[in-house]
Amino acid sequence: MAKKIQIQDPHYIFESSWEVCNKVGGIYTVLSTRAKTLQDKLNDKVFFIGPDFWQDKKNPLFKENKTLLAKWRKSAAEYDGVNFRIGRWQIPGEPIAILVDFKPFFEKRNEIFAWAWENYQVDSLHAYGDYDESLMFSWAAGKVVESYYKFFGLTKEDNVVFQAHEWQTCLAALYVKKYAPEVATIFTTHATTIGRSIAGNGKPLYDYLTQYNGDQMAAELNVEAKHSVEKKAAWNVDCFSTVSDITGAECAALLDKTPDSILLNGFENAFVPTPAAKFNEARKEARKTLLKVANTLMGTELDDDTIIVSTGGRYEYQNKGINVYVDALNRLRWDNRLEKNVLAFVMVPAWMKEAREDLKAALKSKKAQEGSVGDPRITHVLNEQDNDKVLGQMNWLDMHNRPEDKVKVIFVPCYLDGADGIFNKHYYDLLIGNDLTVFPSYYEPWGYTPTESVAFHVPCITTDLAGFGLWANSLKGAESEIEDGVKTIHRSDYNFDEVSDTIRDTILKFSQMDKKQVSAARKNAEKVAEKALWKHFIAYYYEAYDKALKNRDIRTK
Repeated sequence: MAKKIQIQDPHYIFESSWEVCNKVGGIYTVLSTRAKTLQDKLNDKVFFIGPDFWQDKKNPLFKENKTLLAKWRKSAAEYDGVNFRIGRWQIPGEPIAILVDFKPFFEKRNEIFAWAWENYQVDSLHAYGDYDESLMFSWAAGKVVESYYKFFGLTKEDNVVFQAHEWQTCLAALYVKKYAPEVATIFTTHATTIGRSIAGNGKPLYDYLTQYNGDQMAAELNVEAKHSVEKKAAWNVDCFSTVSDITGAECAALLDKTPDSILLNGFENAFVPTPAAKFNEARKEARKTLLKVANTLMGTELDDDTIIVSTGGRYEYQNKGINVYVDALNRLRWDNRLEKNVLAFVMVPAWMKEAREDLKAALKSKKAQEGSVGDPRITHVLNEQDNDKVLGQMNWLDMHNRPEDKVKVIFVPCYLDGADGIFNKHYYDLLIGNDLTVFPSYYEPWGYTPTESVAFHVPCITTDLAGFGLWANSLKGAESEIEDGVKTIHRSDYNFDEVSDTIRDTILKFSQMDKKQVSAARKNAEKVAEKALWKHFIAYYYEAYDKALKNRDIRTK
């Protein structure tokens, strides 16, 4: 009889990220949507460690509890030299969050960098910018884990796991391995430093991936220190992981290390309004808001039959495919086959100064309006607006939202946090009003924006250079089409024009679909989203926990 393999589950989980209670990008969504699934199983034995930027001001994502684990907190300050606040992360599940004050460690920066070199050959010699700040936080996070483990007298049998996210927390994983060796360590890179740098600098990443030398490219692109700590963590943790097969290939080529686990990014649909009546009302309200702002800004009378399209995410102009999105909209603008009006938004936070006062006044005015309000293409004032890439590309293509244009493009360069001054709604509260979304990424390890889109029943366009796009194709066993809820476009280093034409043609095709076809596409988008829920994807994490714990057992015999 074959011997049954014993699966090890963690009893305690610590996770550290720069984005704990700090809404910056996709990792925030990874952690915040997965938290409830872990909390339901571990019941306050899962801890999220983040940086404390809000010591003197209120953080709406964090509710401090001064009595929670108070004795340990006092001991950590007195005997371990690390100060932090404990409370609840204000997300579904309300897990325990630990916000650590890392600034005092700057005084020991040189000692810490020397320790990293002596113990793991982490090269901090060429550090600059956010490297110092990140590693001081990472060092403090490692001390938090060590302090808890020792204060509560935990042992190997307690199956403690520490997971570090991105290069900013790599040093914590190395610290924990050294000073709390019975804690199993996992490092998850959501995008390698060098891969993102190659793509962001306009170099062809994919056609030459296996020919690149990661160390050499790190030196050429001046990211040696970040690359070094990331690579050493990948090689020293008990389980090295990433979020998609495409990034797994990147890790193998640039870090010389194939990931032990692929942790697909799930989603929690607690953000989506239910039941159907509430959902439909939220969608109706979103469309009303989007159309009101657009019509006021441009002096138009677009009605609810308008096709509303958007893109969103970080302002990575090439990596996120913002450039090809704008180009495709321009091509659609000149297409005589288009019969409906298309209202397209670029919802990407830029170096925003303030909401436009003239637009705010026009939105509040009850007087009849004639013509547009100032520049009919942007809702907020930017710092150095003349140097902005979106507006620069629109100027180059002569896109000015003229009355005769069937395709109109509006740049929303702010965080949609409910208090932007123009929309005054959160991103999700506007996303639900879209007919279609477009995320034609060139560099996208996973892709939360398309995941969010289908969760709100909005069909989306993405590419097979995004982990999500590859996964959507795997569901069908072929290239996913817009009728399936997700259109996945093949993208390479050199097919910009082909991608742009395909986006144009897909939006055109969608605009020609009847109500029954649109309804079916929306339903299929919802089905795709259901398959990406954490209740399905959490299994990948438990496989990683098991690998980490077993490798911990081997090295601590």
